[in-house]
This record gives sequence, C-alpha cells and structure tokens, in this order.
Amino acid sequence: MIGVGSDTKILKNAKEVFKIEANAIMQLGNLLTSDFEEAVKQIINCKGKVIISGMGKSGIIGKKIAATFASTGSPSFFMHPGEAYHGDLGMISPDDIFVAISNSGETTEMLQLIPFLRENNNIIISITGVPASTLAKNSHYHLNVHVDKEACPLQLAPTASTTATLAMGDALAVVLMKERSFKQENFARFHPGGSLGKKLLTKVEDIMVSDNLPIVAKQDDIKKVIQVITSSSLGQAVVIENNNILGIISDGDLRRAMTRSEEGFFKIKALDIMTTNPKLVCKGTMFSDAEELMLQNKINSLLVADKGKLVGIVQIYGLNTK
Repeated sequence: MIGVGSDTKILKNAKEVFKIEANAIMQLGNLLTSDFEEAVKQIINCKGKVIISGMGKSGIIGKKIAATFASTGSPSFFMHPGEAYHGDLGMISPDDIFVAISNSGETTEMLQLIPFLRENNNIIISITGVPASTLAKNSHYHLNVHVDKEACPLQLAPTASTTATLAMGDALAVVLMKERSFKQENFARFHPGGSLGKKLLTKVEDIMVSDNLPIVAKQDDIKKVIQVITSSSLGQAVVIENNNILGIISDGDLRRAMTRSEEGFFKIKALDIMTTNPKLVCKGTMFSDAEELMLQNKINSLLVADKGKLVGIVQIYGLNTK
C-alpha cells in the first residue's frame, strides 16, 4: 500500500509535468512570427497536398498533425524521411508543400531531403526548436517550438517539446479551418463513421422503421388499437384512411383515455382519441433536422411521409416527453 508521503510526492511530480508542458505551450504565442501567417497562406493556396515528415517522436507527432489536417480540409499525409530517401520521394509533386519536423533542426534523415525538395520546387515549412538550425535556415518558413526545458528530469526524453510541436500543428489546422470557413458539415464528410458524420449525413429513411408499421383505421375499436400498438413496439399507432394520415395515437393517449372514461373505455374508437395533425417530415429530410424538430416539440418520434403517404417512423430514445 502506498503511503501518504509517497502518494503526495507522486501527485506533486505529475503536477510538475503538467506545469512544464503548459508553460511550453503558453510560450508559443510569443515565438510566432510572420512565417506562421505566410505558411497558412501557402497551405490555403496549395494545389497539391501537405506532406508532413519527421523522425522518431517527431514522426509520431507528425502523423497526428497530418491526420488532423486531412480531416479538417487540408489534404495531407505523413511520409517517413527514411522511406522518402529510399524511393518515396517519387510521391512528392512540385505542387506539394513539405512540412519538416525536427526539434534540433539537425536530424540527418530530414536534412538529406532538402536538396531534392529544393530542386523539385517544393515549399518547405520547418517546425524546430532552434531557429538557427540547418533545417530552419533551409526552409522557406520556420515555426519556432523552442521550450526552456523538457518535463523529463534527465532532459533527454522529448516531452514538453513534442507537446509544443503538437500544439503548433493544431494551431495551423484550426487557423486553416477558420480561414476556409470549414463547418461541421464539411467535417462530417470526412468522418462518415463517427457520431457527427452519422448525424449530419444520415437521412431519415436510412434509420426509420418502414416494415410492419402500426396502422389502424379511424373506426377501429380500442382493442384493435391496443393490439397494434403492443405488436409494433413503437409505442404508437397511426390512423390512416385512403392512404391519408389522419392522426396518431400514443401510449399516453391510451392511458389518458382510460383515466377519463373507465367504464366506457372499450367503446372508444380510434378517431375519438387520436391526435390530429401529427408532426411529420418528408422522405429525404436529414436526421439532424428531424432530431431537432423532435427536441423542440419534446416528442420522441416523427412520421415520415412521401408525397403525403406514410412510409416510416423515425425515433430518438432517452427523451423525457412529459
């Protein structure tokens, strides 16, 4: 069992890491120059892709930055500098922008790519912690991610420096999003499998119930209504006549009818308790719009119609409609 003293020391050390890395990020604003603005402009006007490269931990950060770029409107991919030097340079076109990441700015695998990139007329954006480094001097634009110290007590493992680099990449991506007026609909296009993508790209017909719909006629008795509602598991019945939607009967309508007329309950017809002019949406409506309509009206289901005819029912769950 860890003693109180040891536990306090552990928490203290953890907080010190947070403090060092937070300070590293806070200092980045003071290190920004016009190169950042020019780099953003170059990426916006780029006719090719943004290729991001780095060795070791810088490469891991580079992969994340490339993924963020690609999902936020800046076509991008990660290229390993070693693989690039042994054949992958053929993947780089003159229209591409090359983002080279190296904290020291002296990483051999990165420097050996410069002659090709220069000859290929690629714009080079470097991200280093040393503005006077070879990589920084041989770049068109340099983004400074210098940190006073690493969180690592030995000052060996990249910690604060990789955090600063990641933050700089995020700053580029977010500024680019704002400059492009990148909206959630655009983000959803690149994330069709995510919750946002499903919400913004899904239409009501993609998720509506369309088989064995709970339909009753206006003259059907209450027993038939109960039977249809029970068998459908949708908690409602739709009153239809000549393919026209007349109304809807919910579980709540049944309970209220039973309370009002206990003795005459079984003499009730569907038309006596149905709610007329039920909320409905047309086929082709985005689910996000249908969901918003349900939330506004505090209902958990909507009828879906096509040319005035019922074709399905779409629901959301967990909504308190009382």
